[in-house]
Amino acid sequence: MVTPPRPHLPIRPLWLCRACAAPWPCATARLTLRHEYTHDRVALLVYLGGQLHDAADDLYRLNPHDGPEPRQLFDRFLGWALIRGAAGDDRTRISP
Repeated sequence: MVTPPRPHLPIRPLWLCRACAAPWPCATARLTLRHEYTHDRVALLVYLGGQLHDAADDLYRLNPHDGPEPRQLFDRFLGWALIRGAAGDDRTRISP
């Protein structure tokens, strides 16, 4: 009997991927999320913003003196999902 693959979801409060143990959202989770939200980029960003909020809270609670930098969390949760314009064109970029 073949077992179905494990979904690439976060283990909280560590925010590591349940399937591959990479920081979540891992590469597979990002691809899955892009596919799920193909026609609604705004909903994807709202979802990821909520996850960023929860992750920041969890990760700082676990390690208040040496938690992740805000920019690192932004890039990890939202930066990859933003629509980038042409080289030098920041009109479509959402600033952190």
